[in-house]
Amino acid sequence: MRYRTRVTAPAALLGSVAALTAAAPAHAGPETGTPGPETLGDPVFPGLGNDGYRVSSYDLDLAYDATTRLVDATATLTITTSHELSRLSLDALGLDVREVLLDGVPAAREQAGEKLRITPAAPLAARTTATVTVTYTADPRAALTPTAWVPTPDGFAVCPQPDAAHTVFPCNDHPSDKADFSCRITVPAGLKGVASGHLVDVEDLGDGRTAYRYRSREPIATEVVQITVGDYVIRERQGPHGLPLRDVVPAARAAALEPALALTPNLVSWIEQRLGAFPFETYGLLPCNNDASNAFDFTGLETQTLTLYKPNFLLQAERSIGSHMMHELVHSYFGNSVSPATWSDLWLNEGHADFYGLLYRYERGWADSLGLTTMEARMKDTYARGDQWRRTSGPVAAPSAADLFDSQRYLGGVLVLYALRRQVGETVFAAIESTFLERFRNASASTDDYIAVASEVSGADQSGFLGDWLYGTKTPRMPGHPDWTVTPVSSALRRPQNRTDGHWHDNSATL
Repeated sequence: MRYRTRVTAPAALLGSVAALTAAAPAHAGPETGTPGPETLGDPVFPGLGNDGYRVSSYDLDLAYDATTRLVDATATLTITTSHELSRLSLDALGLDVREVLLDGVPAAREQAGEKLRITPAAPLAARTTATVTVTYTADPRAALTPTAWVPTPDGFAVCPQPDAAHTVFPCNDHPSDKADFSCRITVPAGLKGVASGHLVDVEDLGDGRTAYRYRSREPIATEVVQITVGDYVIRERQGPHGLPLRDVVPAARAAALEPALALTPNLVSWIEQRLGAFPFETYGLLPCNNDASNAFDFTGLETQTLTLYKPNFLLQAERSIGSHMMHELVHSYFGNSVSPATWSDLWLNEGHADFYGLLYRYERGWADSLGLTTMEARMKDTYARGDQWRRTSGPVAAPSAADLFDSQRYLGGVLVLYALRRQVGETVFAAIESTFLERFRNASASTDDYIAVASEVSGADQSGFLGDWLYGTKTPRMPGHPDWTVTPVSSALRRPQNRTDGHWHDNSATL
């Protein structure tokens, strides 16, 4: 997981949608409906999303031209309005929009910042299902901020998290609005197209091009969609209980990467024993064919059913990669199957991924980056940093956009889970985890939802206990460890992570 500083892109990057395009002759008047809200009001990214509708499905059709390296695309969204709308907006940035249809009828459109505003000839009634079709061209190499595109010598991959899916396709770009997802990718000879979900069709178009269609069995949040084109080989193997595993590997590096890819079945088996059956139809790795330092500023990203990695990371020995591979795998449960209701709830994703990733590391006998070999030792060290992190990065569940991916959301989240497990005991803690995952599967959940489940399953109100750990400005006492102390805050201490060239880098303790 990673974060890039968010700024408004210059108008020159917005393509032909930078100005009003009169695709329909008239706008609905204010007396016949309201434009409706243009955001979902997220506390971290208040400009993202739209609360005037919900998306039930995305159907993308992308064609990659290896000569121009451009992508011609059509995105079809099925939406349901929450109230009467005279206008609606999609998140969109850097897309050269050529046409917008609403239920097959041309609609007026304009670009305003990172919004594509669409005005139908007549208002949409409340609780109406409608189809929005946007035809556009995208350049994976465009200098956008943010951007989800990862250009490669033979194509591209995407890394949409947290706020960049709308540079790939117009969408309601917020994890609370999960939707079904299908994608058709047309590529020239010698390349393959792959997307999240499972392969449902391969079509030879007879002109040297092939179209691959993928469909998700479960809904996907926009921030974890994967679409990739490249000179790949597909490595298939079987996981626990017959789970199909597929890795999408650069052909020239397939043999060298095989030792890392072969680790996945045992990783899945280990986590299934603790969190239950794997929640999706398939899993695998995508070592993107780009190791450049500026390709993407993180090690792995949990795009659904196909985790994105830099290949060089996976060329290391198992003890150097196994813990972080577990971290990314855990995101299939916490982050993908159960998505954050808002970006303030990110600790649920990263805290859980690091918690189980560290448990796996220590169980295997691998020392961590500090040379520690037990969860207790690492948590004692993290506990000592607690007040400083709360000062520099805010409370665990109260991030800002600038510190969203600080260590506080990772190790700070682990410390909260460790404290809860000590408070209620390992058996009850395991029941809390399984109940939470089952109750909110294929949906989004908030910190309050987790606290409510913890209270219900433990039989005691945990709101005060967890509230102090998640929102307090001072680190609470650790249950069972009255001897643990917190280092006094020092203004000389820096943030709990490193910054290079303006980008945030991995803060996971599993690295």
